[in-house]
Amino acid sequence: MGPLSGLTVVAIEQAVAAPFATSRLADAGARVIKIERPEGDFARGYDDVANGQSSYFVWLNRGKESVALDLTSEAGKAALTALLDQADVLVQNLKPGALARLGFPPERLAAEWPRLIACSISGYGEDGPMADRKAYDLLIQAESGLCSITGGPEEPARVGISVVDIATGATAHAAILEALIGRGITGRGAAISVSMFDVMADWLTVPLLNHEGGRTPQRLGMAHPSIAPYGVFTTSDGVPILMSIQSDREFARLARDFIGAPEMADDPRFATNVARVANRPRTDAAVAAAFARRSAAEATAALAAADVAFAAVNDMAGLSAHPHLRRISVDTPNGPVSYPAPAARTLGETRRYGPVPALPG
Repeated sequence: MGPLSGLTVVAIEQAVAAPFATSRLADAGARVIKIERPEGDFARGYDDVANGQSSYFVWLNRGKESVALDLTSEAGKAALTALLDQADVLVQNLKPGALARLGFPPERLAAEWPRLIACSISGYGEDGPMADRKAYDLLIQAESGLCSITGGPEEPARVGISVVDIATGATAHAAILEALIGRGITGRGAAISVSMFDVMADWLTVPLLNHEGGRTPQRLGMAHPSIAPYGVFTTSDGVPILMSIQSDREFARLARDFIGAPEMADDPRFATNVARVANRPRTDAAVAAAFARRSAAEATAALAAADVAFAAVNDMAGLSAHPHLRRISVDTPNGPVSYPAPAARTLGETRRYGPVPALPG
């Protein structure tokens, strides 16, 4: 039993964004009925690293029931109608207008199922000059400008995970929960539209405002475009450490206790963050010299004693063995798969995570 037990979700979904949203609903106890094409969600074929199955599919489809329907057939349409008769939520990420062409336009959904919360996920929204364009994660990373601020000085880069899809799924999840609360008050359902482009544009507000304010962000690798010092520095034994200063008070401690130059805190070239960013090469050089005098063990001890934030520059091997990594084990058609646990935890609650469905035969 979870907070959404008793709710039924119908999900006409594939890939990542919509399955991310519905997987969270399933985690909370909702019954999620995943409608797949007869050949299956194409995310089933993305890779084969999770006991011979797709890592994406195993991650995002736990706890769901899978039904294979040809929605272009009369039988498929009748089956979808029957499912909607018992549904509280419909989530779909078909191409804009596709569900309407199948005979389920928004007007019909609102008229026949007035308590239904219908959430549509698309690349560019339901209208506008690019509404009909296909959109996938990396395409939106590029189109939104995210790639222009990601990577090093030489060239733009993609974010190393499907950040647009995940952000869109999380946005849709939050909007659905808001609509469920609203329905509990008014008794009425809702029609929600979430665009991948809109989600990423929202997330890019700070770099956009910097650009429009005359300070177009530059690609700085692992340095921070508007905070200094904030970047990777190398210790005497060759270990990279990411260090972050968030306030002038923290910088004063760093200058005194780590750099060994307390006078920097009062020097107008370094006393404020704006000044340190303007003088980033000198700021970073002083910090780099302090790291170069210490081994990794000495540097981390000194940073911790000064109460300065820092982190190891890990890879996936580091994450796999990390002492803070919490895991869950999920049953799949090919056996259990262990992977990171969902982040949110409720005090006194232990959740069970349902199995990953096989492709219906």
